[in-house]
Amino acid sequence: MSTHKKVKLVLQNGRTMEGWGFGYDGPCDGEVVFSTAMVGYTESLTDPSFSGQILCLTYPILGNYGITEMERDENGLFKGFESEKIHIRGLVVTDYSEEYSHWDAVKSLGAWMDEQKITGIFGIDTRLLTQILREEGSMLGRIVPADDDSAFEVADPSKENQVAKVSCKEIIRYGKGDKKVVLVDCGVKHQILRNLIIRGVEVIRVPWDYDFNQLEWDGLFISNGPGDPVHCTATVEHIRQAMQTGKPICGICLGNQLLGIAAGAKTYKLKYGHRSHNQPVRQAGTTRCYITAQNHGYALDESTLPAEWEPYFINMNDGTNEGIRHKSKPFFSAQFHPEASSGPEDTEFIFDDFISQL
Repeated sequence: MSTHKKVKLVLQNGRTMEGWGFGYDGPCDGEVVFSTAMVGYTESLTDPSFSGQILCLTYPILGNYGITEMERDENGLFKGFESEKIHIRGLVVTDYSEEYSHWDAVKSLGAWMDEQKITGIFGIDTRLLTQILREEGSMLGRIVPADDDSAFEVADPSKENQVAKVSCKEIIRYGKGDKKVVLVDCGVKHQILRNLIIRGVEVIRVPWDYDFNQLEWDGLFISNGPGDPVHCTATVEHIRQAMQTGKPICGICLGNQLLGIAAGAKTYKLKYGHRSHNQPVRQAGTTRCYITAQNHGYALDESTLPAEWEPYFINMNDGTNEGIRHKSKPFFSAQFHPEASSGPEDTEFIFDDFISQL
């Protein structure tokens, strides 16, 4: 049986929680956030939208189905993962299962995290930690050895351009088709790419700050991504130029916020964000509701939308904006993740609606 070292989670508010370390044996720091998803830790850990964050998973047992081999599909995308690597800075769980059981697993969660130098802590009361984050809001934190009494000094990842860290560095092309879709990679999940490819279009994936207006394209897709959207000024300017063409534009998650900013609206930071598989949203002007997967810490202030824009979806828990659309042009977006991975796929029609307008 493995021996685990005593480590502790130190929060910005002065609270300390002791537990045992797993994964990489080293300190880490970042913004501590929580997700209530019950499954899909391989997808969550490789979601670029978690860049800069220490993730607390509220489901009590983690690691029980291990990690599969990181294999690429025919398009060069990883099967069962949302990017090429783990993006969280640290992981907080109640109970870590070192012994895993799954027909396709090749290693434990801890071994995978160790390979990628990601620190974990288990034995924490994640219910209490979640209550703290819900009451006081997401906050900075560190995972350090139990005897570390050094001063709390953690750089705020929201002050950094996390999108620039996770975006691709060069143009990548996928699929074949008569229509070309430019995808602005702000930290795109691979399942978004898959959903576009299987709908028979050529996808041109470009870096977050690339001027895609110089390319030939039929539709623009703005991906999800981490951090504060105010850092993406270059992206916003390019979106504004693209809006002048009148061609279809669709955004997901961060893409919703960037499209809104390009339209003239403002964003703000949520107290503790939406990170789960069970966020209920209602389509504006209807009684139609959907259960959605989400991962974001910022939201669009729909009260600042210009008159020619309107809310598309609304969060049923807190009334925050979950999407916008132009009243006359083919521009629309969703704050949630219609591609899920992991989570419900109730809203995959978003991709169909976009493709049908090309």
